[in-house]
Amino acid sequence: MAFPGGRRALVIVVSLVILMAAGVTWALWPSDPVVKGRDLVIPVVDGPADDQRVDLDATFYPPASGGRAPAVLLAHGFGGSKESVREQAGRLAGQGYAVLTWSARGFGRSTGQIALNSPDYEVKDVRGLIDWLAGRPEVRLDGPGDPRVGIAGGSYGGAIALMTAAYDSRIDAIVPQITWYDLADALFPDASGKGPVNGVFKKMWAGIFFTSAADRLAPGGGSGAGGLAGLAGAAAQPPAGSGGRQAGQGAGQGAVEAPGADQVRCGRFLPQICEMYQKVAETGRATQEAVDLLRRSSPVSVPGKITVPTLLLQGQRDSLFPLSHADANARAIAATGAPVEVAWFNGGHDGGDGEADWLSARTTGWFDRYLKGTGSPAGDGGSAAFTVTRDGGRDPGTRRPVLLHATGDRYPGLTGAERTTVALGGPPQPVANPAGGSPASISAVPGLGGLLGGTGGGSIALDMPGQAAVFESAPLARPTQVTGSPAVTIRVYGTGEATLFAKLYDVSGGSLPVLPSSLVAPLRVTASEAGTPVTVTLPAIDRRFDAGHRMRLVVSTTDLGYATPAAPAVYRVALDAPALELPGDAALRTPATGPAWWTWALPLAAIVVAAVLLLTGRARRGAHAGDAPDAMSAEVPLVISGLGKRYRNGEKAVDDLSFRVEKGQVLGLLGPNGAGKTTTMRMLMGLIHPDEGEIRIFGHRVRPGAPVLSRLGSFVEGPGFLPHLSGRANLELYWQATGRPPQDAHMEEALEIAGLGAALERAVRTYSQGMRQRLAIAQAMLGLPDLLVLDEPTNGLDPPQIAEMRRVLRAYAERGRTVIVSSHLLAEVEQTCSHVVVMHRGRLVSAGPVGDLLGTAAAVNGAGPRLEDVFLDLIGESR
Repeated sequence: MAFPGGRRALVIVVSLVILMAAGVTWALWPSDPVVKGRDLVIPVVDGPADDQRVDLDATFYPPASGGRAPAVLLAHGFGGSKESVREQAGRLAGQGYAVLTWSARGFGRSTGQIALNSPDYEVKDVRGLIDWLAGRPEVRLDGPGDPRVGIAGGSYGGAIALMTAAYDSRIDAIVPQITWYDLADALFPDASGKGPVNGVFKKMWAGIFFTSAADRLAPGGGSGAGGLAGLAGAAAQPPAGSGGRQAGQGAGQGAVEAPGADQVRCGRFLPQICEMYQKVAETGRATQEAVDLLRRSSPVSVPGKITVPTLLLQGQRDSLFPLSHADANARAIAATGAPVEVAWFNGGHDGGDGEADWLSARTTGWFDRYLKGTGSPAGDGGSAAFTVTRDGGRDPGTRRPVLLHATGDRYPGLTGAERTTVALGGPPQPVANPAGGSPASISAVPGLGGLLGGTGGGSIALDMPGQAAVFESAPLARPTQVTGSPAVTIRVYGTGEATLFAKLYDVSGGSLPVLPSSLVAPLRVTASEAGTPVTVTLPAIDRRFDAGHRMRLVVSTTDLGYATPAAPAVYRVALDAPALELPGDAALRTPATGPAWWTWALPLAAIVVAAVLLLTGRARRGAHAGDAPDAMSAEVPLVISGLGKRYRNGEKAVDDLSFRVEKGQVLGLLGPNGAGKTTTMRMLMGLIHPDEGEIRIFGHRVRPGAPVLSRLGSFVEGPGFLPHLSGRANLELYWQATGRPPQDAHMEEALEIAGLGAALERAVRTYSQGMRQRLAIAQAMLGLPDLLVLDEPTNGLDPPQIAEMRRVLRAYAERGRTVIVSSHLLAEVEQTCSHVVVMHRGRLVSAGPVGDLLGTAAAVNGAGPRLEDVFLDLIGESR
């Protein structure tokens, strides 16, 4: 599609960011492939008359268990390819499934053109893949030509799971994730309930879908769908040919030629889909033809035909396919009598934590139950008809966000199991639609959630003055949990058709208002002089409004993500009734989770006790009873044996970890986020009590306040200083608190390490991050401890400072001391450390000298491997 240079550049930039979420959203699963697949090309026949041949680029993963096993078709998201789900496929195969992945027509190396999961095209393609599975000796059969098979996928891949289940009775179970019920409603939503023909055009999301694929063959290289998907791990392979020809001979095949105008305009879409988008993009209005075309690729078009067990995983942070789409799918499928479970998780097309491990467990559990006939569908101890992820604060051990799963025995829908009301107040207010619809209010930028950030599952939105009416409640007398879609009735005065956007804020006294999940409810209403009443269904949310907070309803005339009228106009908006109806579900149960109380109370007490002991000098006079040293390891700086740490929800942060560190070593502790590195370090420092195993430093068992901790210097999770004092004064005060003689501090050596020069005499509040980092490391080295533990010590340092830090740490260890460094900079660890321990999901993956690790890899893979490559291989091979 042709755009002016600036506008086209903006589309490309936005698309590059967005399609990492929208195009390959199914890449939410953990990345630990177990089984390697075999690449192949599967020819299929599709088209309205079954006269078109398409070659699908596929990969088959045999079950690790051997023999015949149930099969899973794993579908990718829009803009991705089979490579987007490679890790997930290997994981499922390792759990005893025969897995088939493929690049959908128009994506990756597959031929054909994009038809948006049409029954005539993509659905027929998947039916051909099921035929292929039925002939495999690794696949269990329910009958001749009928494999035992399920489908899982996210977004575009979730829709093909639903659509195929409607058209092929051989499907036995599905797990669609963050996908649609009615694609027309998704792109033309209407909160008044009149339908997509009356809906407001979701121009930014629609533009991302269509322009990304259209740009695929633009002159000058065309990043498009394949290139964008490559940013998120999908194959960025160009199509075999032009991709703009009719698919009768397999679109995308044939001689390579310069793209014509139609090819640049339509990319790899079927021409009729491209033409539909052109029309609605120019007018900003849906036509009945557009609605019919989009609905043919939607579950709304097949009522009563999806009759298989269905687990619907929908993101709470999703302005493309919000929770209402999962709700509609759930109601339609449950009406057939099929088992349905619904989960609202902390993620979606607009970001979030994703909950990769939990989603993986739920998916595998569902297939275990309905394909294998074993296991729990929840994958974590039991089934739940309805699950909602909620914010549980921060874990005091790891300081990471804690996500709680509230569960219920029935799914109440968006209207809730019970409803309460909150009274809103405010007079009728004028709202103006500016000429050209600009400047526009901002709720969410597609794929980025709230543009202005925000916490607690929402964003700090921006409403333009003069364009918004505001109605607010009194401070809430008690906490109010909202689960579902609130509703309110407003009245619109004026003449002509008004385009409006309703949103509900959480307003506290001391911070900016928060828009839950960054969602708005668009609607069109014909205003009248007498006032036109309209009941607005607000976006579905799950949020606790705390006591003392207010609920604020804002009705605006513009929103950045939607098309609005160009003509200026002024309307008046009033409350037709003051009651804001709020759905809830008191039956949702949130299990106790997080660490037991003593895991945070004991470290606090230990710090106080340790401080007293140090100040009185008692900590240096001997060990406590029961702390008898192990003579065999009295000269060993660190021995970790069978270490384990779990929380009440059963999740293990550290799992049976054992390794040993000798004098003179610089040990690198490596692992991805969530591997358990920081939790291990905090147990090493005596700040957290392990559940299993033990840690010994120079033969003495570590516990809160253990005297042997005086031989350890540490810097973990960021420096903490008194900001009004100078750097030198902070170091002196710290050393005084230990109760040790000033001459034992080796202050000058520490100051030389800091390398702060005259800045040592300045207040720490004036320091940059790098300066604070260097001061913290100097503080950890005060007293020249025998064991030095540093967490990400090079954060905030520039290259020369990093090189100097490398030299200091090596020299420190060469004097007979020991250094442990946790870092994500693999190249830096390779140059600094003599030994390495690799962790993944709390478990030990590998341990030993860096040279041995690289040498083994060289023997297997050829000379010259990097630690980064070895690390990725180790993580990929671990389970």
